[in-house]
Amino acid sequence: LKVIGTYLLLNVGMTMETQLSSWHLNVTSDETSLLNKKMTVKIKKRSKVPGVMITQYVEELPEGMTTPDFTRKPIALTIQEGKLAVFRAVVTGNPKPTVTWMRNNGELNGEGNTIVYDATAGEYQLQMPDVTADQADTYKCFARNEYGKAVVTATLNIIEAVRETPEDFKKALRNKVDTDAKENTKPEIDERFWELLMSADKKDYESICAQYGVTDFRGMLKKLNERKIEREYEQQRVVERLCNLKPIALKDDGDAEFELEMSLKDPSSKIFLFKDGVMIPYEIDTDVKHGLRQVGKKFVFSINGIDPDDAGLYQVEVDGVKIFSTDFKLFPVPPVDFLVKIKDVKAEERQDAVFECVLSQPLKKLKWMGKNVPLEQGEKYDISVSEDMLIHTLVVKDCLLLDKGIYAAVTGTIAEEQQAKIQLERETLIANAKAEAEARAAAAAAAAAEAEAKAKVQVQKEAGAKAKPKAKAKAKAKTEERVEVGADGADEAEEIPVVEEEEDVQDEAPAEVADTEEEEPAKAGLSDVTAIIGTDAELVCRLSSEDCDGVWYRDGKEVTASEDICIVKDGTYRKLIIKNCTEDDAGKYRCEADGRKTEAALSVEDPPRINPDDLTEFTKPVVIKAGKDAAFKLSFVGREPMKIQWYNEGEELLEDNHIHIEKSSSHSRLVLIKCQRKTTGEIKIKIKNECGTTEAITQLVVLAYPGPPSTPKVESAFKDCINLAWSAPTNTGGTNLLGYNVEKRKKGSNLWGHVNPSEQPIKEKKYAVKDVVEGIEYEFRVSAVNVSGAGEPSSPSEFVCARDPKKPPGKVIDLKVTDSTYSTLLLGWTKPTEEEGVQDEAKGYFVEIRPAENPEWGRCNSTAIITTSYNIMGLKSMAMYWVRVLATNEGGDGEPQELNNYIIAMPPPGEMVQ
Repeated sequence: LKVIGTYLLLNVGMTMETQLSSWHLNVTSDETSLLNKKMTVKIKKRSKVPGVMITQYVEELPEGMTTPDFTRKPIALTIQEGKLAVFRAVVTGNPKPTVTWMRNNGELNGEGNTIVYDATAGEYQLQMPDVTADQADTYKCFARNEYGKAVVTATLNIIEAVRETPEDFKKALRNKVDTDAKENTKPEIDERFWELLMSADKKDYESICAQYGVTDFRGMLKKLNERKIEREYEQQRVVERLCNLKPIALKDDGDAEFELEMSLKDPSSKIFLFKDGVMIPYEIDTDVKHGLRQVGKKFVFSINGIDPDDAGLYQVEVDGVKIFSTDFKLFPVPPVDFLVKIKDVKAEERQDAVFECVLSQPLKKLKWMGKNVPLEQGEKYDISVSEDMLIHTLVVKDCLLLDKGIYAAVTGTIAEEQQAKIQLERETLIANAKAEAEARAAAAAAAAAEAEAKAKVQVQKEAGAKAKPKAKAKAKAKTEERVEVGADGADEAEEIPVVEEEEDVQDEAPAEVADTEEEEPAKAGLSDVTAIIGTDAELVCRLSSEDCDGVWYRDGKEVTASEDICIVKDGTYRKLIIKNCTEDDAGKYRCEADGRKTEAALSVEDPPRINPDDLTEFTKPVVIKAGKDAAFKLSFVGREPMKIQWYNEGEELLEDNHIHIEKSSSHSRLVLIKCQRKTTGEIKIKIKNECGTTEAITQLVVLAYPGPPSTPKVESAFKDCINLAWSAPTNTGGTNLLGYNVEKRKKGSNLWGHVNPSEQPIKEKKYAVKDVVEGIEYEFRVSAVNVSGAGEPSSPSEFVCARDPKKPPGKVIDLKVTDSTYSTLLLGWTKPTEEEGVQDEAKGYFVEIRPAENPEWGRCNSTAIITTSYNIMGLKSMAMYWVRVLATNEGGDGEPQELNNYIIAMPPPGEMVQ
């Protein structure tokens, strides 16, 4: 400036006190360009997006204007030679920036390259088809507007194709191999394939590849990872968290639905549903054809009344970004027949009735009906299906008389149903048994001696053994049940065998059966017992007399009392207690009393079991910082082999670069490597063997750095204090905030300085900054702090000057019209005076005008001007106008000063109009 000032002084004859605005009135065009070149401002700034450099052309941006910036920068590409390379960028700025592309070496044009703007996604694309090795270079993307520019670079790496040598070419000619034909026979992979993979579980990769004929799994995984990274980068713009993606599934009622959990960054974001690339409308009401139901963060999309036209690829998009894809296929359902139909069942009151059928085709769920009412799993009914989904079983528990009736099994795919009934014949059986008991009691009373009675029993026992094969031949697959019968109020009771059909009871010589059981002492027989290994098992039977002695047998060998076996006699009850059961204790147990016997089986199972102390330790939440490893370990016991599975938020975990699973017969260990915030959630281990299944659940909390708070707002400013306020960040990093750090920067400086000590974060969301110098302008930013540390800072506040509040300026002085034409009006005025405590110095001026017929004033300049003259343009010839000028400063606008009279848009008639 000193050199330029001297130059102007010598050539124009002006003094050094002449203002810069006056220099431009007298210098030549060459001198003006030289001056502008010297006065150009270039302020370098860094963007929030790493790798983006911003250059600001003006010292102070006008209100509402911004320099260009990248919200999504182009990423480096490594692709095969001959493929399409696409760089994508999303820019911001006001006014809207102009985007251009360049490369370091060589020209960008002339190679078939095209620059495209996608209005839907708001992104600029540089498309380079059929790339060659010569196009490998570093490419630059520029975004420019009148206030600055932003630039970012991206590298394009080309994998050169394998080229044949002349020898190979000659060999190919000799063999007459049509290499081009072979290349053309390689099928192109459908884009639907990649969309499905990006939303599918890892366990479904193999089936999807088989469906689309993809056999190169290694190449598929590599390309899938690249696409996932790009897709996640896009999703970060609209979604904070995305998990629990469940593909579309057909429900029993004929409808289909799929669901996902996501947290939107902007709750007002638009959610779109597409089928085969065509947007389809949906309603919040789930009763319409396509419905959406939102519960918290869970979104459930439903398709009602499925028909063949509903098959296709369904996709969910949020503000143009693809979130989830799922393929819905309708396969023809083969007819389902009953290979083994359910049969009628006769059961005694308070016992269970079992229906079972076998299907010709696997069916996940069978519909059971009882008295024309659908039956559900619960306390009354037990519904089960075999692993091959062919055998379906219904158990009616604790039968009562009201349970008697028709039961049906409906496949759900055909109208056919199979029916059976429960017959509860307790009253009839008791009446018959009572009559027989009275007859046997009379015969017993006639016996003269106990010896003769015993001899008679022995003879009839042998006779019964001879008749037994004949009875079995008549009654195949009979189920024996016992009924307790009392005779004349006495304590005696007997076990009456009840078979499936009444005809069989009559065919088995009831007289012989009655004589055989005449003096049977057992009143309630043994029942089968299932015990867990390491626990106690108890076998109990009840005799008709306390004087009877019972002898216990296991697998035919007599059992005697020992340290682990207790034989208890408690009135009419006889008990066998086995302590700390082992698998060797399993077998068939029999209790004999006075020649009569009752049998039952003891099963000892060894399901997976977890020590309570280990389970308590496992269920404690694991809290780690983002990027650290999380380990989970649990010990267990149980019969081998055992199947061990780990889950995160319901999704099974399989070993890969970030997941390590150790398995053994006694423990399992899960290590999640370099956990990210999205890994937070439920961790579950599932252990299964032939005896049962057990599960344990814990929680993983991954703490990340908090997000940026809102831009700090200047509440008030004084010469020794500036008061700030802000809002908490929406993302706290998964934990409570410890406080905030405030930084300040002087205008024109690139260095930020801490306002508060970093080890003493500010607890409240406001702060009074006292370390300021009067007259200096500052900007401020705030960062949130949690246990992981300080997060990303907020965007800077507006510049504020450290000084006491200003008073608005007074009226301008000597407002007048200095020149006019048919379309312009030149005004001039004098700066208003200052009065301490009344009106402060004016920092700028606004010019307002209105036509004589319009009462509303309009401003000619949107930003305040600092000069004391202004040229109003665009007037209508010979129209009448009112004009006024307002002075302004940091304290606000002063009172307007109007001209004494209206003005007519015309040249002055010979002299200046005032």
